[in-house]
Amino acid sequence: MSATYLIADPHFGHAAIIRMCNRPFESVEKMDEIMAESWRRTVRPNDTVIVVGDFAHRMKPDALRRLFDSLPGRKHLIIGNHDDKHTRALGWESQHEIWHVSIDGQNVVLCHYPMLTWAKDRRGALQLYGHTHGRLRGNVQSADIGVDVMGWAPVRLSAIRDYMSTLPLRVHPEDGLENQAGGLTP
Repeated sequence: MSATYLIADPHFGHAAIIRMCNRPFESVEKMDEIMAESWRRTVRPNDTVIVVGDFAHRMKPDALRRLFDSLPGRKHLIIGNHDDKHTRALGWESQHEIWHVSIDGQNVVLCHYPMLTWAKDRRGALQLYGHTHGRLRGNVQSADIGVDVMGWAPVRLSAIRDYMSTLPLRVHPEDGLENQAGGLTP
């Protein structure tokens, strides 16, 4: 039986991300090697992997193609700000700016960027994003699932939900308008 995995913000090939996000790698080559090996140990060929943006940055096209082809799984891309024409030209099963999808029976809205509201949010849909590299904590219904938060390998939705259960409750922005005098404390 195949499984669905998610990952955001690996930034393969992006040397400066090590310093910018305080990643524990001595070089971009070591970072890429560890993340690629973690992917290969986790994902099987028939599994689905959804990359929620920023797959790579500043990689040479040939190296980018070799890396992409070496990673198992049927790969989908949620387009991020660093996903250039070379990344978008890879053999993705699909590409989206925003993707409304059901994963393991859960409605999920995927976008590289965090959202305040989204389709079916009042009916339990989750919103998963990247881009903020752990700087925007999120809540029980919307969270950053980037590698700087979730670790170096693609993860299952069950692991993401476990993480989200540790986050604060969500106050819907429209409800917050009614609570302006009292603040937005749930």
